[in-house]
Amino acid sequence: MVSQEQRRRQLAREKFLRQQERRRSARRKARARNAVIASVLGVVLVGSVVSYATGVFKADDSKDTAAAEATPSASPSKAPDPCEKAAAGKVKSLSYKKEPAMTIDTSAKYTMKLQTTCGDIDIDLKAAAAPHTVNSFDFLLNKGYLDHTKCHRLTTMGIYVLQCGDPEGTGMGGPGYTIPDENLKDKSLKGNVYPAGTVAMANQYNASTKEGRDTGGSQFFLVYQDSQLPPDYTPFGTISESGMKVLKKIAAAGDSTGQGDGAPNATVVINKATVTKS
Repeated sequence: MVSQEQRRRQLAREKFLRQQERRRSARRKARARNAVIASVLGVVLVGSVVSYATGVFKADDSKDTAAAEATPSASPSKAPDPCEKAAAGKVKSLSYKKEPAMTIDTSAKYTMKLQTTCGDIDIDLKAAAAPHTVNSFDFLLNKGYLDHTKCHRLTTMGIYVLQCGDPEGTGMGGPGYTIPDENLKDKSLKGNVYPAGTVAMANQYNASTKEGRDTGGSQFFLVYQDSQLPPDYTPFGTISESGMKVLKKIAAAGDSTGQGDGAPNATVVINKATVTKS
C-alpha cells in the first residue's frame, strides 16, 4: 500500500515533470519566434538579429512557462484595416544591370515622400552620409519603381519595423543591382539600437559568417520604436513627426500572423514615391 508520503512525492515528481515539459515547450516556441524574427526583414537579418532577438525573447523559466500555458495554441485575430483603398495602377517591372551613375548633389537636402494608403510618410534623407543609397532611390523613384508596391512585412516583437521596397511583395525582390553599405557609424546608432524614426536599408549580411556586405538593393525598413540591432544596415533617412504617426497607426493594427511578424493587417500600399531636392 502506498503511504501518504510516497503519494505526495509521486505527485510532486509528476508536477516537476510537467513543469519541465512546459519549459522545454516554451524554449522551443522561443527558438521558433527567434527564427521568425531572423527573417523579419526578408533579405535583411539572415543571421545577426538572432543573437539580439535571443536576448529580447529570452526569459526566466517561470515567464516562459507562463507564456506557454497562457497561449498554448493562440490563433491570430485580425485587426481592422485603418487604411484606404489603393489608387489605380500596377507595379512596374524594372530591373537594371548596374548601380546608376552618381547624379545627386551631396551638399544639397533631399526628402523622400511615400504617399501611402495609410497616409503620407515624409523622410529626410542623408545624402552626404549615404550618397550611394540616396542616389539609388533618386534614380529608382524617378522611374516609378515603388509606385503601387506594398509594404510587405511588419514586426512587432523584438524589433519594431515596417519593411517596404520590394515590387514583388515577397521580400525577395530588388532592382537587379546592389549598393554598398554606408553610414554604419552614424551617431544615432548608440548601444546597438536603431532609434524610432530611422529608415535603413535591408541587405544579406550574415554576422555569423561575415558574408554579405554591400548587398543592399531597394528594400528598406522604417523603425517605429527603438529596436536593438547591430549597426550593419545603412541608416539613410529620418521620418518626420507626421510620418511617425502614420507608421504607428500601421503598427497598431498588428500583423497577420498574430505572432509578431508577418504581413501588416493594414493594407500599406505606396501609391506614389518621390525624391525631391531642395
